[in-house]
Amino acid sequence: MGRKVTKALFPVAGLGTRFLPATKSIPKEIMTLVDRPLIQYAIDEARAAGIKEFIFVTSRGKGALEDYFDHAPELENSLRKRGKDELLETLKNTNMDSGAIAYIRQHKALGLGHAVWCARRLISPNEPFAVILPDDVIAAEKPCLQQMVEAYDELGGSMVAAMEVPPELASAYGVLDVKEDMGSIVAVNGMVEKPKDGTAPSNLAVIGRYILSPKVLNNLNKIKSGAGGEIQLTDAIAAEIEEGRNVYGYRFRGQRFDCGSKAGFLQATVAFGLAREELQKEFSEYLRHMVSLQKAAQ
Repeated sequence: MGRKVTKALFPVAGLGTRFLPATKSIPKEIMTLVDRPLIQYAIDEARAAGIKEFIFVTSRGKGALEDYFDHAPELENSLRKRGKDELLETLKNTNMDSGAIAYIRQHKALGLGHAVWCARRLISPNEPFAVILPDDVIAAEKPCLQQMVEAYDELGGSMVAAMEVPPELASAYGVLDVKEDMGSIVAVNGMVEKPKDGTAPSNLAVIGRYILSPKVLNNLNKIKSGAGGEIQLTDAIAAEIEEGRNVYGYRFRGQRFDCGSKAGFLQATVAFGLAREELQKEFSEYLRHMVSLQKAAQ
């Protein structure tokens, strides 16, 4: 198939208003899930999929996010002196080589499509690229983007991660109009962004992982604002189908947590906390105790 996917784009310009007052001083993407920021989970997933270049679409007030990936010589020296080798190793995963990260500003919040369009000059005309939304954290044995890259290597085209949602929740998502269901891969006729209740073409929702043909950037150039007055990425991907190019949905194996919502963030904290060997015993005992107290109170 065509070129390997080695670039990933991370749209991180949002204000995170659902998490105020915390996000008054820290970007939502460095809010901590167990002991590492949301963005670290996204970066680790990208690296596992073979991504070498990372493009962040940021906005004003995201300096702490940029600093997070810098080396911290004083901290590293202090840990070295104290023989804290394990912590040094943990820090290593947060460091990025010079030039591996590019930061682009999105000056107006005009939607995901616009955020992707902002990075157009960093992606060459024949270069497929991935998009990862750090709000969507996916617990999976094989990281979600890696699953998709393996499928993309066989199929090409453009690909979106998809999961089944209850029909009554479909209006909160971009939804696939399925042409052919082949199990983990779904050939797509079209996509509808936030369909009105009862009009969704399926219950397969698009979630925050994409592998896109660079032609999607040309489509974004032509698109006027869509649902909610924003420039919708789904519209630009749907245009690929109209022009005769293949778009696939990929049913990933794993559990997705919506860390853009408080309830989703709390659920992820419980799931990821219980998955940690060093926390599992104490934490599960506490949760059992809390549940029994709740039942007694009812």
